[in-house]
Amino acid sequence: MAERQSGGGAGVTVAPVSTSTPIPSPSLLRRVDQTHVPMLAARLIVGGVFLWLAFSKLADPILFLKNVREYHLLPESPPIFINLTAVALPWVEIVCGVLLVIGLWIRPAALIALGMLLAFTPAIFARAVGVYNAGGIAFCAIEFDCGCGTGAINICKKLGENSSLILLSLVAVLSQSRKFAVDKSP
Repeated sequence: MAERQSGGGAGVTVAPVSTSTPIPSPSLLRRVDQTHVPMLAARLIVGGVFLWLAFSKLADPILFLKNVREYHLLPESPPIFINLTAVALPWVEIVCGVLLVIGLWIRPAALIALGMLLAFTPAIFARAVGVYNAGGIAFCAIEFDCGCGTGAINICKKLGENSSLILLSLVAVLSQSRKFAVDKSP
C-alpha cells in the first residue's frame, strides 16, 4: 500500500491508499455481448427485414402510398407530404438495412431503425384499435395491410414482430461488439 499525505506542513495526516483495486467480473449481459452473437444476429435480422420490406414497398409504390394515406398521420393537402413520405421511406429503410448488414455506422443506423419502429408500431396499434372499436371482431383476429410491404397480416403477429425488432434494434444500439463489422469503433 502506498501512503498519501494531505496538507503541506504541521499536522500532516497520512492515510493508506490502496494501489490495487479488484477488477469486477463482467456482468452476464456483458459476457453474452462479448460472444458477438447478439450484435451479429441483431444486425442481420433487423437489416435483412428492413431491406426485404423496403423492396416490397418499392415493388408497388402506389399501394404503399395508399397505405400511408390510411393512417391519417400526415396532412392530405398539400399532397407533397404523403408523396414524399411514400417515396423516401423505403430508401431510408434500404440505407439502414445495408448499413446494418455490412456493419458500417451501426449505432446511427440502428437508432434510425429504432425510431421508425417506435413510430410505426403505435400507429399500427392505433389503427387496429380503431378497427376493433368499429365492430365486433376479436383484437387478435384483426387483419389488414399495415403498409409494411407484407400485405394483409394478423395484427397480433405484426405487433409481436415489431416488438422483437425493437428489442433487436436496442441490442444493436447498446452492444459494444464490432466483430464481423466494417466499422470497428464502438
